[in-house]
Amino acid sequence: MTALLLNRRQLLAAGAATLATTQLARAHNGTVHVVIEKLAFVPATITVKVGETIEWTNKDPFAHTATVKGGWEVMIPPGKVATHIVTADDTVDYYCRFHPNMKGKITVSG
Repeated sequence: MTALLLNRRQLLAAGAATLATTQLARAHNGTVHVVIEKLAFVPATITVKVGETIEWTNKDPFAHTATVKGGWEVMIPPGKVATHIVTADDTVDYYCRFHPNMKGKITVSG
């Protein structure tokens, strides 16, 4: 019994460690979630499909943007959520216009 309990604990600890090091972005509803916290997009790199929605949740106390140079921009107010529906041309690097050190990458897959 003790060995079984220990193995179960080891399995749970390994699973928790894996989740802690893997940044999950995809939800089951076709929405890819990105959190903005402490002046960073988390995860910074996401892979999406055409027609999916990217949803940014701003947990910082000030506004951010998801800006594509020469392309689109999404304003993300503090404490709010903003979205963008993915098109075929959305394999892009993006940044926050207010905080240019905040960078992200969107890759559109088949």
